[in-house]
Amino acid sequence: MAIKNESANQYTEFESAFFNLLRKALKHFCRFVCYCASGSITKIIDVIGKIVVTLVASVAGCALAFYFYAHHNWHPLPAGTAIDRIVVEKSAKRLLVFRNGNQIKSYRIALGRNPVGAKQEEGDMKTPEGIYKIDSRNGQSSFHLALHVSYPSDEDNQRAAARSVSAGSDIMIHGIQNGCGWIGAFHRWKDWTAGCIAVTDEEIEELWRVTPDGTAIEIRP
Repeated sequence: MAIKNESANQYTEFESAFFNLLRKALKHFCRFVCYCASGSITKIIDVIGKIVVTLVASVAGCALAFYFYAHHNWHPLPAGTAIDRIVVEKSAKRLLVFRNGNQIKSYRIALGRNPVGAKQEEGDMKTPEGIYKIDSRNGQSSFHLALHVSYPSDEDNQRAAARSVSAGSDIMIHGIQNGCGWIGAFHRWKDWTAGCIAVTDEEIEELWRVTPDGTAIEIRP
């Protein structure tokens, strides 16, 4: 199934709507200045009313657009969908899900605060790289649902032991921290986790639904 590139279209449509509203507000403002110069009180009051209405509509429209962008789950997967593979591309900041060898959806993500390179030890704020599986889930997570990644592997532990450090643990695919879900898709503006892979609350609800325990996950640089 082809994956739609929605991000560019989202920004283009949003910017177009925003600038159209801004142009209308400026148009009414210019009329207001002209009428003030002409000294017509009736016209001034009429233009003030139009400016107020336009500004209120602009603010409401922008707020609605921001909320829709932040919380809409684009191209939702049908009920009953079950995936069998996840691929995370760290450099592209995206998570891909597959079924029977076919990519069926892509999610934009945030990573650990130190995203470049594989996780080496506890506290390095890096997201691991390698092949793992989703081995459990936490419905009471501090981050609105969490799918647990089977990091560290035996190889990860051996590398860490050779350096006399802990490899770390508790790597998850999770939503936004409880109480902060209002931020929605804007959480992706920067990498902010301690090494986990973050999506929006709406997206983790979908991933929770379609991802069976035991699903393979490959995390690439």
